[in-house]
Amino acid sequence: MDTLRSRAEILKLARLLDVEPRQLTFLEALPVEDVRAFRERSVAALFDDAPGILDRIAAKTKLLPAGIAAGISQKALGPQLAAALAGRLEPGRAADIIERLPPEFTARCCHHVDPRRIAGIMGRLDDDIVVRIALVLADRRDHLTMGRFVGHLRDSALLRILPRLDDATLLLTGFVIDHPERLGRIVELLGEERVSSVIASAADAGLWPEAMAVASMASGEQRARIASLTAAQPEARLDSLVRTTAEQDLWESLLPIVAALDEDELRAVAALPALRDRAVLDGLVRGVVATGLWAEFLPMVAALPPTARRIVARAAGALSDPDLDALAVGVEKEDLWELVFPLVELMGDGARRRLFELPAFRERAAG
Repeated sequence: MDTLRSRAEILKLARLLDVEPRQLTFLEALPVEDVRAFRERSVAALFDDAPGILDRIAAKTKLLPAGIAAGISQKALGPQLAAALAGRLEPGRAADIIERLPPEFTARCCHHVDPRRIAGIMGRLDDDIVVRIALVLADRRDHLTMGRFVGHLRDSALLRILPRLDDATLLLTGFVIDHPERLGRIVELLGEERVSSVIASAADAGLWPEAMAVASMASGEQRARIASLTAAQPEARLDSLVRTTAEQDLWESLLPIVAALDEDELRAVAALPALRDRAVLDGLVRGVVATGLWAEFLPMVAALPPTARRIVARAAGALSDPDLDALAVGVEKEDLWELVFPLVELMGDGARRRLFELPAFRERAAG
């Protein structure tokens, strides 16, 4: 899922550095782990070297009643400086002050808070305050800030917030969530009916990439559940998913989701009009070559209608020798020969000869 993860990391980094995401597109060429590490180091550089005056103000703030400190923060400091100051306070003290601030002001501060301080502060805030702040952020469509905070919310707060967020907000926030390990619990709290609604909205609102990213971050069992709910969508919606994947070359994100389907669901997906389109299938083969997702790809090929299988066979047969060798190595590694031989039979004579001359095929024949 590196393409989508890179997009999310670049969005978060652009917000942190206060630049347009398009100015950072060159980072797409780097491994996503490197982009994330750069973002984390940028956080340290921006917040650890804060002016000493902030620590002096924080020390004096301890002497003031929380209500007065809140009034000063709102009227004299403004959101950015107030957020910087909150990051220098002990979390309990910061929470005391936040609880006396209007949620609208706190929501404006949230974007500027040191992300490393969020967990400590959120853990001390009353659910009523958390819910009000979250809803203000949702009204402002500040999904990036919501993505920072949502992983720290208690179930009790989430149960009150999730029903009041629209499907698009859920997807856009999940796409940039800072703690994806929390997504499983959020999906569980949503329930199947709401998850199905979110999937439908992904199709209708053009948010399939965000939906695939969220599904890919879910655990194996939950990913299978999401995959099944997706496969149950009307054909037109599923077809739009495949065409979006083809247009943006996101096979590395879709194939692991498709691989979680049962046989009946897989056949329904394989029968989609988009998977009879030569351009889509050619791109699919190239995508599998690039990602090595043969174990996820070949079962779907077996479920394709005969005409589509022949198109895939011709596309695979036209691969370069190094790419054909990569196919053979991947098939050998995953022991997928039973799935690949029917595909080989549909290739032209020249392609078959090239395949059988590859070391991996010769070794298989000798074995």
